[in-house]
Amino acid sequence: MPGTKTYFASDFHLGARYIENPLDYERRIVRWLDSIKADAGTLYLLGDILDYWYEYRYVVPRGFTRFFGKLAELSDSGVDIHWFIGNHDIWIFDYLPHELGITLHDGTLITEIGGKRFFLSHGDNVGRRDFSFRLLRGIFRNRFCQRLYAAIHPRWTVAFALRWSAHSRKSGDDYAQYLGEKNEHLVCFAKEYRKEQPIDCFIFGHRHILLDLALPQQSRIIILGDWLKNPSYAVMEETGLNVFDYIEE
Repeated sequence: MPGTKTYFASDFHLGARYIENPLDYERRIVRWLDSIKADAGTLYLLGDILDYWYEYRYVVPRGFTRFFGKLAELSDSGVDIHWFIGNHDIWIFDYLPHELGITLHDGTLITEIGGKRFFLSHGDNVGRRDFSFRLLRGIFRNRFCQRLYAAIHPRWTVAFALRWSAHSRKSGDDYAQYLGEKNEHLVCFAKEYRKEQPIDCFIFGHRHILLDLALPQQSRIIILGDWLKNPSYAVMEETGLNVFDYIEE
């Protein structure tokens, strides 16, 4: 029987070329999943779980065998797994739902957990974003553009996408820097949204920072860190919602 706790994690970026030892990194995440399987009832993966993914109609990318196997084990044991599409793992279609029993979310989800009202999202789709980011996001999600991309042989698309991701990570080292309460766009969004809607807690990923901040009107925002620099997770349990760094003993 599944447990009663609800877990949240984000931004594994599995498969990224800038990971020094990809196999050890994947095994570390699998060990974390293994550590929660006894008491997890629900698992929310809040986007950018894979650094790149494009599934063709009859072909899916190689890799992630241990990770997908552990998700399948959790799902088969009754754990309810939710996967939010991020800005890196955009092109997930029906493989994960059909093969692993995972529920996909493209956007936001407002749901009640343990008597509290949660706003869940990867974080790339809310708040003020610059024009270039919004343009690229629109192109990547355009069905016609996706079909054109699918017509190119994976030999070229996969290599191109991984190089782009590595360059983006290298040129955006300051991306994981907290900008302060007045400038952090996810914090600003949560404050404005809370004025209109009763949300007890906002949980995001995307920014690669680890933040747990009290908001006005007895609300709260959590931004989960990426697992390369700020491995962390949140868990809703009987004692309330808690955030932890993942440190292996």
